[in-house]
Amino acid sequence: MNGGSLATNAGRPGARADRVAGRIFLACTLLTAGAAATLLGVMAVGTGQFFSEVSPWRFFTGASWAPFAEDPRFGVAPLVAATGQVAGGAVVVAAPLGVLSAVYLQYYAAPRAQRAATAAVALLASVPTVVFGYVAVSAVAPALRAILPGAGAFGGAAATIVVGLAITPTVAFLAREALAAVPPALLQAGTALGASRGQVVARVAAPAAARGLVAALLLATARAAGETMIVAMASDSHAELPWSPMEGARTLTAFLVQASLGDARPGSLDAQAVLAVATLLFAVTCAVHAAGRALLPRRRPAPAGPSHAPVQAAVRKDPAPTRRGRNS
Repeated sequence: MNGGSLATNAGRPGARADRVAGRIFLACTLLTAGAAATLLGVMAVGTGQFFSEVSPWRFFTGASWAPFAEDPRFGVAPLVAATGQVAGGAVVVAAPLGVLSAVYLQYYAAPRAQRAATAAVALLASVPTVVFGYVAVSAVAPALRAILPGAGAFGGAAATIVVGLAITPTVAFLAREALAAVPPALLQAGTALGASRGQVVARVAAPAAARGLVAALLLATARAAGETMIVAMASDSHAELPWSPMEGARTLTAFLVQASLGDARPGSLDAQAVLAVATLLFAVTCAVHAAGRALLPRRRPAPAGPSHAPVQAAVRKDPAPTRRGRNS
């Protein structure tokens, strides 16, 4: 449906109110677009000024980051490596939890259990990240130190595990959407051939939904890379290349939190370095998010005809064993 299909008769009652409402909606849209353009402009200008004094090669390949030191160093590699370590590890944690939860909700759960499990996943998604950060510091990190004595007080492993739990709802909901987009005819064909429920899910539904499942993981990766509070609370450390998940690590977002405390003077090279890091984080998350969105299954209008519920019900139940012969 587009704007032309909602065109109103100028002479009917309420047409003036519609015109006023349309102008209000346009103003809100222009305000949003202006705010986005202003934000991008500020980052672009600050980043350009930074690269006019610091070479991009030095910025991307340097192994030391200390912009506020007396002898400032602007190698962003430690921040990027720590961000990749936390985001990648979080996806490793969230992928099995989220995808298997999606399979259960879509094909195995009874209606009542499905409603309860969906509500539980949605509840996990609504927990503030600062609460996750407190759990990482007060529960997960001490548990890791008890199991692995070499783990530090602010090791990256605690942040990775908790960030993985935080992004699990994202994986679960997007993976379930991908599974729901599988054509019902494929599921029905697998069931008609006598395949069990597990076989239909593993050999029919999962391959058909592969693009959507990969998209779910990419979107969750973007979410993990932009996570701030959990990492800042549980894994903040010096900006050094992380060699072990048990060591502390400072990610791109953790550095931005530190810079927001007032260490950077407006207009200085320090402040320009902050904007360069913000631009890098924005570019990375946007690229990963765009790749994930490109892989998401396109929504299709539901075809006319009988409901798809019988197909889903058939997949939920294992077929009865076939007889080897028939009575004459």
